[in-house]
Amino acid sequence: MRYLLYSLATDKKNGFFAFFIKLILLFLSFAYGIIIRLLIFISFLDLKRFNLRIISVGNITVGGTGKTSLVEYIARKFRERGSKVAILTRGYKRGAFDLLGDEPKMLLKNLSNVPVVVNKNRAVALRRIEKEYGIDIVVLDDGMQQWRIKKDLEIVTIDATNPFGNKHMIPRGILRQPLSTLKKADIFVLTKTDLAGNSDTLKRRLDHYNSKALIVESVHYPVGFYRPEEEENLIPKDFLKEENVAILSGIGDPDSFASTVSSLGIKIALDLRFGDHHNYTSGEIKAVTESIRNKGLNLLIITEKDATRLSDKELDMFAGIEVFVLRIELKILKNEENFLSRLFRVYSF
Repeated sequence: MRYLLYSLATDKKNGFFAFFIKLILLFLSFAYGIIIRLLIFISFLDLKRFNLRIISVGNITVGGTGKTSLVEYIARKFRERGSKVAILTRGYKRGAFDLLGDEPKMLLKNLSNVPVVVNKNRAVALRRIEKEYGIDIVVLDDGMQQWRIKKDLEIVTIDATNPFGNKHMIPRGILRQPLSTLKKADIFVLTKTDLAGNSDTLKRRLDHYNSKALIVESVHYPVGFYRPEEEENLIPKDFLKEENVAILSGIGDPDSFASTVSSLGIKIALDLRFGDHHNYTSGEIKAVTESIRNKGLNLLIITEKDATRLSDKELDMFAGIEVFVLRIELKILKNEENFLSRLFRVYSF
């Protein structure tokens, strides 16, 4: 059902039946838009303020835009300056025995000296951080829809390959809130610009919505590979060049993962995809393993998010198949100096 709705929202499904369903979804989108506008208005009447510098990283659409990589980048830059920084995230789709979630676990692994706080109620968590953590700066992951929290910097990540979909709101489109709210942003970070070609048209559209915001261009840069049991041993990114491999992903934008793997000269013989934040079952791992073996393959590449969701027991089920995790970092191509200047100004207020 989720896949069907997403296909309709992104206009990948057409035909008479799809047209009829889209009309219903359009009506629901209209109602959803009214509710969201009302919630935003009410929230601004009762803003929660904290004795912390709060930097929000969020997006205006559903799907993967690269927020987590940017959160990691920002926290790392502040930590390098000696600032006391923490990350606050919801920890989306945590399992019954998983108190963190895949993205927080990935952030903890890559930023061992930065506290990562997981709480669905961000206001409650900020009060706790304020009182107990001795923190100066909080990077609020997926914070654009946290309308009741007073933020010092609003950063919006935008997928350059599909910025706003069909410009309709959920469920007819992929917008989480109206495009007019982009005027509240301080910085736009365009992600995946290497996969989108020329970004001038998108920049002009953003300038129309908000001419004062800084626009930054970035890519998700493949750093190298590592084996799940040897995270500290990074293997050069050209290690698997010309090899036939299978890839496995349960992320918001599997297309970009496949494109990144292909850009390394690796031949994708099998592309296995699951929903974002998918918690794999033993049965699914068994089926994946059989599919890989049936293709005559013995190499599998997975994302870092997926690596955090696979236990040692589940990884052992890939016996005879070498598993590699692709390490990806956000790299700013344009306006990095201005971006960092704007970030660090928050701390000097």
